[in-house]
Amino acid sequence: MSVISCLRLSSLRNNIISPTKCLFTVQREMGGHGGPKKMVITASRWQWHKYKDLLHFYTMLGLIPLGTLVFAINVFIGPAKLAPIPEDYIPKNWEYYHHPISRFLARFLYPSHQQDYEKYLHFIYEENEKKQMRLLETKVKELMAERGDSQAFYYRPILTKYHRFVRKVYDDLDDTRGY
Repeated sequence: MSVISCLRLSSLRNNIISPTKCLFTVQREMGGHGGPKKMVITASRWQWHKYKDLLHFYTMLGLIPLGTLVFAINVFIGPAKLAPIPEDYIPKNWEYYHHPISRFLARFLYPSHQQDYEKYLHFIYEENEKKQMRLLETKVKELMAERGDSQAFYYRPILTKYHRFVRKVYDDLDDTRGY
């Protein structure tokens, strides 16, 4: 502040005569009281405090409501009890679980075991079909090479995405024609 006060008009006249007066007016001594004249620079703790604040916030936001929900479910609903099954009744896949939260997750979030099994069977079926087509193709190529029936393979394999694209363009044109 004293440097700025040296730059006022009245001070400028006096400073022209003795310019050294303004240069030595600002002097800050760190430490003071006879201690060392050092300013120790330490790392900021802001990131650590922000991390702790967010950790506590999300803990309060998530764990406490979930804890009370699980406690209420365990107290008021409780685990499933084994009961005799009627003769014509087929149990659903989520009814085999003991805990109500596991039942909820099995019913609404996870696929059933039968669904997983059928997806796996479909995958195996598709892979088997591809394998059979490859075997048939190699057999045809071997027989053509052995007998010399044809000069080359008699069809070009096409990609279905181009066929779908052409079909879509044709359908769009058909819609725009109006007849």
